[in-house]
Amino acid sequence: MALKVTLLAYTPDPQKTVAMAAKLCYSPSKISDIGEGLTDEKVSSFVDMLSEIGHESPIEHASFTFGIEGVSRALLAQITRHRIASYSVQSQRYVAEKQFEYVLPPEIEKNPEAKEIFLDAMKRDQEQYDKLAEILKKQAYDEFIASGMDEKAAAKAAEKKAIEDARFVLPNACCTKMICTFNARSLKNFFAHRCCNRAQWEIRSLAEQMLMQCLEVAPELFKHCGPPCLFGKCPEGKMSCGKMQEVRKKYGR
Repeated sequence: MALKVTLLAYTPDPQKTVAMAAKLCYSPSKISDIGEGLTDEKVSSFVDMLSEIGHESPIEHASFTFGIEGVSRALLAQITRHRIASYSVQSQRYVAEKQFEYVLPPEIEKNPEAKEIFLDAMKRDQEQYDKLAEILKKQAYDEFIASGMDEKAAAKAAEKKAIEDARFVLPNACCTKMICTFNARSLKNFFAHRCCNRAQWEIRSLAEQMLMQCLEVAPELFKHCGPPCLFGKCPEGKMSCGKMQEVRKKYGR
């Protein structure tokens, strides 16, 4: 399944919202007047100023919500390390994996032998999941019936209990869906880390798509976002990918 990112919602006029918060910090304006005189040019000036002086708290007032699908459970483990964000993830406890979709890593896909092994593993994982779910469902159903539960309720409860444990055999490649919300300051940090060439390929692809969509709706707010080497020396030191010029070309710098 292919990665798909959808910007579902964001703070209305996010750049002006940030500019109003910044203006409040540096002027005696009343709240009722805070938006007056904030032309596009002045909004851009405030946003640029915040970047220049490193005053990032006003940026937190703009938030962006993304729908993400076609990503692996391995990516889920990575993205949730970005703790200043909110996540809602499709549950494997409540959603049975009747025929789970999976992410096929590019390096495996281009190698016929590796790809054959991988696809066979996915097939066997599905078979084992189905077998475990069936065995555990029957066991739980019998227990619920013995406890006096009616047949319909027992069947429903047994399936939920079964897939709760059967999911343990599912692979990291198994696809998941999520909705996540970041404030703009957290997004800037996310892009700095995950757009970097040294980030794992799947989350880097995700970050790049998220950044492109943010740039469409708030170009001034995100124009200084991306891997750190776009704007100065690579911070990775001896761990640098050594491809600064390629990265800058990719981003049109």
